[in-house]
Amino acid sequence: MGKDMLMWDETLFKDGNVLELDYLPDHFSHRESQMQSLMYSLRPALRGMRPINSLISGPPGTGKTTTVLKVFEEMKKHSEDIVFIKVNCQMDSTKFAVITRVYQGLFNVSPPSSGVAFIKLFEKVMNYLIEKEKTLVLCLDDINYLYHEGHADEVMYSLLRAHEQYPGAKVGVIAIVSDTGKLYQFDPKVNSVFLPEEIAFPRYNFSELQDIIGGRIDLAFYPNVVMDDVRDAIVEYVDLTGDLRVGIDLLKRSGLNAERRASKTILVEDVEKAYETSRLLHLRRSVQSLTPDEKLLLCLIAENKDVQTGDLYILFHEKTDLGYTRFYDMVNKLSEARYVDADFSGKGMRGRTRIIKPRYQPEDILKCLE
Repeated sequence: MGKDMLMWDETLFKDGNVLELDYLPDHFSHRESQMQSLMYSLRPALRGMRPINSLISGPPGTGKTTTVLKVFEEMKKHSEDIVFIKVNCQMDSTKFAVITRVYQGLFNVSPPSSGVAFIKLFEKVMNYLIEKEKTLVLCLDDINYLYHEGHADEVMYSLLRAHEQYPGAKVGVIAIVSDTGKLYQFDPKVNSVFLPEEIAFPRYNFSELQDIIGGRIDLAFYPNVVMDDVRDAIVEYVDLTGDLRVGIDLLKRSGLNAERRASKTILVEDVEKAYETSRLLHLRRSVQSLTPDEKLLLCLIAENKDVQTGDLYILFHEKTDLGYTRFYDMVNKLSEARYVDADFSGKGMRGRTRIIKPRYQPEDILKCLE
């Protein structure tokens, strides 16, 4: 074995835990102003008042969930009278699943799985809060998923108006929307009681990504395992997607690739090999948050690359019966979310024909939509 070779019982990872997607960093940088805004919204709860609701929005992998969890962690040190519960709406995508998760958070047991209505569980939750004089701060993470089944308005309405039916019940809602397109519109009767503090999470810029990825490298690996060229290669890839989780996944896979070669350092080729797997991670996760009609439209664009808007609409309308306005909104959303390019060409009667092109390899899109 040469001195650059790794022994079978040696590892490059000082603390592999740092590269898990649910790892909560001690030091969380480049999101100070967002944390301050959220703290400000929740501060009334420390004084026994109802917190201000929040709407957190931004593309995937920009630190939204981590910010909420860090603020929860901080506030728990200062009060025993606030119950913090986070529901992942991608997993719990019905109103019954959401209230079940809240029930578990309060009582540490699951409710009976059959024969219990939503309203019964809701009543138990509210009565508990009143009796114990607790304030509930509920984070609905990826609330986009509740929209698909039409549950979002119902869940929000029940929670935000609970105090009318159950005087003394105190509930604050943090809704997280992972979306780069337009924000979802709540029903006007929800909006009139939601009135959130809006907190935007932009994509991390290049130097922020360098700093965050560099920090994770220092924690995760032994010294001199990751050189600057390797770090920069990873940051370049993350900058393409804007999703920090792709970078963290890349670090982990690159390290494992180097170990497989019994190498004491990670090379750029380890990163390139890892990216083949990681690159679809971001795409697969983000297409999951599209509605069935948006997925169908993206599928048609991937199958008919460089298609004119008019031709695309005919194909789409045949399958869905939806009107042009709805179709046009969806094209704009897919364009804003960087799935497609929708550029005007010089052709057409008035030189305003739009050509729609996928931004990813068509086969990658179709694979992720399977």
